[in-house]
Amino acid sequence: MDKYPMTSAGHTALEEELKRLKSVERPRIIQAIAEARAHGDLSENAEYHAAKEQQGMNEARINELEDKIARADVIDVSKLSGSTVKFGASVTVVDEDTEEEHVYQIVGDMEADVSKGRISISSPISRALIGKEEGDSVEVNTPGGGKSYEILKVEYK
Repeated sequence: MDKYPMTSAGHTALEEELKRLKSVERPRIIQAIAEARAHGDLSENAEYHAAKEQQGMNEARINELEDKIARADVIDVSKLSGSTVKFGASVTVVDEDTEEEHVYQIVGDMEADVSKGRISISSPISRALIGKEEGDSVEVNTPGGGKSYEILKVEYK
């Protein structure tokens, strides 16, 4: 069984989603199925079939979350330090072509969200940054072509 690195914040978010699915969504779907059943003939009851489909998707997501939580290797980023980029680091980089600054936190695959600045440890940018320090330049091969970044700051928060 493989373990996957995950920040404590990402682990908490998965646990909260699992709790919501079990305590809120599951009873709501069961109620919807009961109401649809009361309408009579199930073979042509669209509400019943929709509720059963929702139930299947909800249970699949619950199983998926339980698996991810069980295989999580939770790392408390606040206890990490150093000047080298590693898992959990918040890295401020500047694009050497456009002079745009970006801040990325390197997180586990299951909690990555580029819109919030969290990039997966297995992404091309993360792989290029790992092991580097402030002031280093990195080349990243992206689907849109090569990019050059300079590391301005490495911090763990």
